[in-house]
Amino acid sequence: MEHQPLRHIRDIADVGTIPPLLEGRRARLERFAEILDRDPGRTFITLEEIEFVPRKMRAGIRADNSPLSFAYADPVLRASGLTGDTFGEARAFFDLSTGEAHHLLCSCVNGRTVKAGPTAQRLRRLATRQPGLWLAYACAAGFVALPGAMYLFG
Repeated sequence: MEHQPLRHIRDIADVGTIPPLLEGRRARLERFAEILDRDPGRTFITLEEIEFVPRKMRAGIRADNSPLSFAYADPVLRASGLTGDTFGEARAFFDLSTGEAHHLLCSCVNGRTVKAGPTAQRLRRLATRQPGLWLAYACAAGFVALPGAMYLFG
């Protein structure tokens, strides 16, 4: 076996680079948003009324030409561990709660189709959201509202 510098090998072979692996929820959601933003006017099919599908079957929900099938076609997301274009795989890979995934992908929220641009915006909001922050807001609101309610209602 003869060793040659990479610059010589590139002349005679198709040498590619390995895509960087994405670590963590935020990086994965940002990558998903980035690939959607490449064609913000593109229309995708939403998943049909997820909430009416029995819980045991929800993980397998999928649709051709959905945002999830588009994500699965991305080599960086696949190299990072995305193994399918189903609702369950998306929840696990992107670390989404059932409610987050439902709001992002379901036809009852978005209609039968969704544009790539608005979906990318939703993904970015999800990526920057702090898990558990809603609980802190709820506690603060209750702390402020409770004395007022006690005063009004005696």
